[in-house]
Amino acid sequence: MIIIGHPWIKSNRFFKVFSIEGIKKSEANDIILLEPLVDSHTYAQHCQANAIPFAVVVNTLDDALFANALGAKYIICEEDDALMIQPIAQEYLFDTRILVLIHSEKEISKIARGHVDGVIFAEAIC
Repeated sequence: MIIIGHPWIKSNRFFKVFSIEGIKKSEANDIILLEPLVDSHTYAQHCQANAIPFAVVVNTLDDALFANALGAKYIICEEDDALMIQPIAQEYLFDTRILVLIHSEKEISKIARGHVDGVIFAEAIC
C-alpha cells in the first residue's frame, strides 16, 4: 500500500497548479496536482509531453479513465469513488495508482481493507 504524507515516510510534495506557469514554478521532485480534469486536461497533456509526474483529483469513473489515458501517476479521490474505480483500474491494468485523501492515520487500515492502492494525507498537498 502506498502511504503519502505520513511523517514517518518520506514522500514527494503534491503541488497544486492552475496554469503552465504554475507547473514551471514547481520543484523537480514535486508531483503536479490538477483538478478538475475538465478544466486542466491541457495541463495534463503538457505534463505528459514533458515527462512531468502529475496527479488528478477525480470524482467520476470517466475522469479516472481519462486521467489514466493521459498518463497521470496518481488519481486522488474520496473513499466511495476509490472503491468503485479500483476494481476497474485492476481489470484494465492502469499504470495510474488510486489514492484516497485522508485526514487521520486511523483511516489507513479501512482503506487497505478495500484493496485501494494507497492513501494521501491532506498535509502532503500544498
